[in-house]
Amino acid sequence: MKNLITDIAGLKIGNAHDGTVRTGVTVILPDAPALCAVDVRGGGPGTRETDALGDSGLIERVHAIVLAGGSVYGLDAASAVTAALGARGVGYEAAPAPVPVSPIVPAAILFDNANGGNKAWGEEPPFARLGREALGAIDAPLQLGNAGAGYGATAGLYPGGLGSASERVGDITVAALIAANPVGSPFMPGTDCFWAWPYEQEGEFGGVRPPQNYSWQEPVDTKLSLLRGPGAATVIGVVATDAQLSQKELRRLAVMAQDGIAMAVQPSHTPLDGDTIFALSTEKQAMDGPRPTAISELGAAAARVVARALSRGVYAA
Repeated sequence: MKNLITDIAGLKIGNAHDGTVRTGVTVILPDAPALCAVDVRGGGPGTRETDALGDSGLIERVHAIVLAGGSVYGLDAASAVTAALGARGVGYEAAPAPVPVSPIVPAAILFDNANGGNKAWGEEPPFARLGREALGAIDAPLQLGNAGAGYGATAGLYPGGLGSASERVGDITVAALIAANPVGSPFMPGTDCFWAWPYEQEGEFGGVRPPQNYSWQEPVDTKLSLLRGPGAATVIGVVATDAQLSQKELRRLAVMAQDGIAMAVQPSHTPLDGDTIFALSTEKQAMDGPRPTAISELGAAAARVVARALSRGVYAA
């Protein structure tokens, strides 16, 4: 176990960034179409293909997931990844050739357009290029912090970043990959202690603990004093498992995983955030015991790895 989402066998991650623009893209690529569900909690989300993954939607399995900066412009990254996969023949065959295959590539974006980078891209935003570059880097070692979709992120008034964590629940692995760009702060007010400190493993984000006799105080390190419009922040990411779940059960995992944001950031799920969590399963590991109990245990683990991944991304940045 490397304490990364790649502890789930069959998942690869590619990152790319543009240091001048101060933004980036992350691609999650399963070896085979992966069972997928999604949960959206923030009030200002920017997404693609989430309706198709809903209860009344047609789609259960996806060919890739894209996380990107750039707000609405970042959705171009998913289009580029879709085109690249389609050119490889990866996708659903709706009809025989010459009808092209249809890769399913859901995506979520975060707002990093006010971080000081050069956003004067005119009619050629960099995100299609970054999507292709991230897909091309799929075999590179996974970098955390200032990497991929977390490259230009901010968490409250601190640098944000890309983080990952994993946990074992019996024979099952649960892991998360999070691009942390929330309105709220990941630190307890007046300290350098992460809100998620009770869940930390092996000092993965610094090992700082609350001061003795700590009492809550009004936070001054959130973006709320700076923001006046929607869509200005977001936590986006993927929680993954190898458990054999139905899509309905996987959707519950995504719902419970969102609690990890509240465990790591205050305030969370605000009207100014676009908090979106995709849940993936490679369906390799059978589950024992009553299903509701097993799903509850996996969902609790999913919340913990999201909280840890978010904090780890900020710490690494």
